[in-house]
Order: sequence, then structure tokens, then C-alpha cells
Amino acid sequence: MRGRSSIRIAAFAGALVAALALAADVVVIEDWSAAPVGHKGVPPDWAKQGWGRPAYDFTVVEQDGQRVLHLKSAGDSSNVNKDIRGTVRIAETPVLEWTWKVVVLPKGADARRAETDDEAAQLYVVWPRFPQAVRSQIIGYIWDTAAPTGSIFKSKKSGTVTYVVVRSGSADLGKWITERRNVREDFKRIYGEEPDDPGGVSFGIDSDDVKGTAESYMGRILFRKP
Repeated sequence: MRGRSSIRIAAFAGALVAALALAADVVVIEDWSAAPVGHKGVPPDWAKQGWGRPAYDFTVVEQDGQRVLHLKSAGDSSNVNKDIRGTVRIAETPVLEWTWKVVVLPKGADARRAETDDEAAQLYVVWPRFPQAVRSQIIGYIWDTAAPTGSIFKSKKSGTVTYVVVRSGSADLGKWITERRNVREDFKRIYGEEPDDPGGVSFGIDSDDVKGTAESYMGRILFRKP
């Protein structure tokens, strides 16, 4: 009996070590488990934007076996943000991984022009620096209507934002896609230096510039080891 107990204890200890190792490999920013299905508006643990007139037509839903956030825009820009200071060590977990699905692209949108800078899906990593409005460093991973996939360029509306076009156009509409970006490498490519640990994550949807509509879904968001 003692032998069997020792085996059970050893197995439990091994499982615990494995679980802790996994926890160190993956930092979950959002999996929607804290939000009940049907929750509308700004999700729990996320903060509103401080500009414009966001409609926050957001709803937590179950789709394709997973809990996700359904986002809609009708001529508005809605964005939420989360403080992640002290959560992500970018040198250890530099890979940003997320799942998303775009259903409706804002017609006529193109992030390369200020007057058409709308996207159906946006995910930002933020390095706040005082004063934040002019010195922060922000990388925006977007699904654009027209700008070519792989493009990297400064936003024409905000000097603190650099866009990385992860997806473009209608070819993959209606499909769940898992994306992975090495944020550390993207930061070095854009800013020419090693990044500090990020201070925030933000995501949203907008169609206010083209006065159109957009629709998408955002799934799990996490940082992980390469």
C-alpha cells in the first residue's frame, strides 16, 4: 500500500510540475471565461476608450465550441483596453497568439489613408510612455480591407501607432484563424531596439471614417514562448 501511495504522490508531483511549467510558457490575457454568455457591452476586466462615441456593440457568445466576443460596428469606433503591467515578460513569452474571425469588412476602408482608417478587427500591444498621447509605442495587428498582407506602416491618424497588416480582404471571411506574431521581433524591426515589457493590450472594431458597417469575432488572446 505504501508503495502505491508513493507512486500516486510522485505522479501528482509530476503533474503539478508539468502544470507549472505550462503556466510559465503561456500567459493568458483573455479567454472570456469570466464573462457569462450573453454579456453585452464592455467585457469584464477591460476599460473603455477615452475618445469618440463608441457604441460597444459587443456580446459574449458560444460559437464553434468556444466562448468568444462578437463585435459589430455601424459607423462608430469601439475599442477596449487592459492593463497588463507586470504580467508579460516579453523576453520569455514574445509570441502573441490570438484567434479571430471577420464576417463583414468596412467597405471602402484602407488603413493607409487617414480618411478611410477603419478595420473589422484590430489587436494592439501598448508600451505607454509619458505623455502617452505623443510618446507611447503601439503596434496594431489588423485585418484590413485593402492594405496588402504583410504591410507595416505608421498610422496617418496617430503618430504612436504602427500597423502590421496580418490579414487583408475577403479571402478568409467567415473562417476562424489562429494568428501568431513574435512581438519582440516586430518591435525591434519597427523601433530598432529591444522592447520593455508591454503595459497594455487593446482591441476593437471601427467603421466610422467610411460611415459603414463591420462585424467580427475575437477569441482567446495570449502570450507564449516561441
